Amino acid sequence: MTYSYLGTMRTMPGQRAAVVEILLRSADSLADVGCRSYVVSLVDDDEDLIAVSEVWESAAHHAASLELPATRAAIAEAMPMLAGEFTSVEGEVAGGLGA
Repeated sequence: MTYSYLGTMRTMPGQRAAVVEILLRSADSLADVGCRSYVVSLVDDDEDLIAVSEVWESAAHHAASLELPATRAAIAEAMPMLAGEFTSVEGEVAGGLGA
């Protein structure tokens, strides 16, 4: 089953660019651990909100990626810049361009 994750995170005021940089820092290496698509988006009408869309080979691949040392370090670095407001939707990919 191909796994999808859609989420948002709110940054502290003025910290969105720094968090986006952290999120994108190792995006190129995600394909090596089962990620098919990783897109970080800026929300137009909210300067402190980030949206992330991910497609993985499986939920297990996604979970394993969260345990990687680089991922854990990035999360630790970003957490002080986040306001603690998160949303997420998980599912199975039905299809589409890039899926």
